[in-house]
Amino acid sequence: MKQKLFKTMIAAGAVAMICACGDDSASSSPVTPIADNACAKAVVTSTAWIFNTGSADLVIYADGNVTNAAGQPIGYFDAGVIMDLNGAPIATGVDIAALTACEANATVDPQTGTIEKFSSSSVTTNPTDPTDPTNPTSSAGTNPTDPTSSAGGTNPTDPTSSAGGTNPTDPTSSAGIEPVESSSSNAEPAKTTGNPEEDIKLYPVPTLKNILGNGTSGWNTRYWDACKPHCSQTSTDGEEGKPKINTQAEYEASHYTARVCNIHDIEIPTFTYSKGLERYWVGIQNTPNACQEADPASGGGFTCTDMAPVAVNDTLAYAFVAGSDATTSCGKCFHLQYDGSFHDASESNGAKATHKALKGKHIIVMASNIGHDVKPGQFDLMVPGGGPGIFNALQLQITKPGIEWGATYGGFLTYCQNNDKCGYDGSLDCYQTCVKEMCDAAFGDSNYPNLLRGCHWFADWFMAADNPTYQWEEVECPQYLIDKYSTTISTSIETKILFQSDWSKYQGGDFITTDACSKTPNAQGEYCNPEQLAADKAKTY
Repeated sequence: MKQKLFKTMIAAGAVAMICACGDDSASSSPVTPIADNACAKAVVTSTAWIFNTGSADLVIYADGNVTNAAGQPIGYFDAGVIMDLNGAPIATGVDIAALTACEANATVDPQTGTIEKFSSSSVTTNPTDPTDPTNPTSSAGTNPTDPTSSAGGTNPTDPTSSAGGTNPTDPTSSAGIEPVESSSSNAEPAKTTGNPEEDIKLYPVPTLKNILGNGTSGWNTRYWDACKPHCSQTSTDGEEGKPKINTQAEYEASHYTARVCNIHDIEIPTFTYSKGLERYWVGIQNTPNACQEADPASGGGFTCTDMAPVAVNDTLAYAFVAGSDATTSCGKCFHLQYDGSFHDASESNGAKATHKALKGKHIIVMASNIGHDVKPGQFDLMVPGGGPGIFNALQLQITKPGIEWGATYGGFLTYCQNNDKCGYDGSLDCYQTCVKEMCDAAFGDSNYPNLLRGCHWFADWFMAADNPTYQWEEVECPQYLIDKYSTTISTSIETKILFQSDWSKYQGGDFITTDACSKTPNAQGEYCNPEQLAADKAKTY
């Protein structure tokens, strides 16, 4: 059976998709084979529960989404209440533990958005246990590990380390991700706030298949240099994967340029009119980079801090990365699933409890940087406290004295491994505690709460895993990552915003623009009115 799947997105202010069922609820309802009458009649794309309203069967998923039996979204479930898409209650007092639990009997084609049911003998694509950490829609914890167990130590994080290259993945590969679309022409797009933990509730949870053993091998390194992202810089020839601005359509297809913020974490343009704008010449120029061009450096562009990693749930997260220029270009996304090991593992140097605790988890990453020293298959994870690498604008933002920043390559975790805190044979708990203490010392009383949140994410969700390995594939980008990535200012290949060498004084609001110039010259061959341009350039923030 095939049918068109209608996707939905919760508008700002709507009810968040929070599952009211806990571990006990999930385990107390045994999964019913799809041969069961109620389960067989409904379209179920991952483990879910059947609720009968008296007139129709509804399917309740672990992420809170509710569909009708045909698989069409009709509402959400929260705290025992099923609501329609407008938040009006359909049924109250719903007890998940008393409902029939069904395993998946259908898959979603990510390319066409169609649902296809399969027979009970072919139910192998999705895990059937919602508490299984390989199931990205699970809200349960990860597999327990022994925090006192020891294993061979890993090498310090080195993003320049070499390994055999892998082939690029096929961009048409199936990942089971549902593109986010509005359920009706009246639905408003999600409006993010800069608080990732709240913003993530505005988006549906993608359905991902288990790719362990089926994907292409790779590994994570980590960094946070706070520089203006590479993908915030435009190009006309596709230089190193940068977003192209030859045509508006081409620019939009690459999700524009990556957002960039000033030192106060306020978004600024990614490009403006050229600094050298003159009467007989016009052009555009990238805004200064805090790591390279700005004078003073604090007036340049920085990474927006809400691009730090965020947990969707206990088994799925989103993050931004620097990818290899051989396999990655700006605005592309990749699905990684961790396999419980690490880069350069050997019989004498085995995986730690941290790597084992990460095994089976999924992460979808989006390229906002292209790294010259990043190898094919390697994704350099942007995580606060991960080490600045070659450049370092972070110390322009965090200026209090006495902070231990850890290793240039590896950051806080490498410091915890190298000193008398944990060593290379430390426990999971020791690494997590040590890293979080360093997070608190660096970011706890700063003006950048997302840096603290993202740093804690590395310890709590990522299990403080050092250079973990994974299987990976290229996938369609979730709307959440697109919204965090895409500039909201420089959305046209044309601009009227005037160049500024120092953006530190910008506090939001209108930009300094000019109408003095045009791409079409006047009868005298002049592109800019010199008097009007001079007056506009004299304005300041």
